[in-house]
Amino acid sequence: MKADVYNQKGQQVEHIELPEEVFDLPYNGDLVHQVIVSMQANARTPVAHTKDRGEVSGGGKKPWRQKGTGRARHGSTRSPIWIGGGVTFGPRNEKNYSKKINKKMRAKALFTVLSQKMRDGEILFVDAISFEGPKTKTAKEIIDALGKVSGFEKLASKKRNAAFVAFDKKEDGVWKSFRNFGNIALGNVAGLNVLDVVQNKFLVIVNPKESVPTIAGRLQREKDK
Repeated sequence: MKADVYNQKGQQVEHIELPEEVFDLPYNGDLVHQVIVSMQANARTPVAHTKDRGEVSGGGKKPWRQKGTGRARHGSTRSPIWIGGGVTFGPRNEKNYSKKINKKMRAKALFTVLSQKMRDGEILFVDAISFEGPKTKTAKEIIDALGKVSGFEKLASKKRNAAFVAFDKKEDGVWKSFRNFGNIALGNVAGLNVLDVVQNKFLVIVNPKESVPTIAGRLQREKDK
């Protein structure tokens, strides 16, 4: 299958042949959901934490004698039934939420989502993005130019998660310029994952001649192991 490649001015310059095993797979919603949930669980940092009766302060002394007061017997004010006492079955920050993700499943889920994005016309291939030094104005001009490509008009909108730009390598000047836009997310092709693709409307792949083989080679590397 072929796809158009544009320059940073939004002009079509060439075509590229895409591997069908990456960009022409049927959508597998169950697989994508399983991988996304696992990735989100692995990124979760347990923050909520309550103290049990062994961790709260005070309560070392029996509040009153066992018998003769007419009140219920108590051994410590650290008991969960006392105000200021420990919490029973509360959230603990040592809980492990991580889930195992098979590497082949992770790669297949990414290819599935890329294929669906391709069918929906939401992947834009750009031959190169480069300019001298960090300059937000130049980056904005590039975004506006790419937004004139048919089907990618909303790329230049201010709506959050408009696009994810995947570079084949990190260039500080370009990186610093594009990261000033709240609707544009940046990343490297080598680290591209399902969440990057799903959480953004469009995917811009820079230097597809290098980037596409990098993406396609992910599953092959897993097969070789």
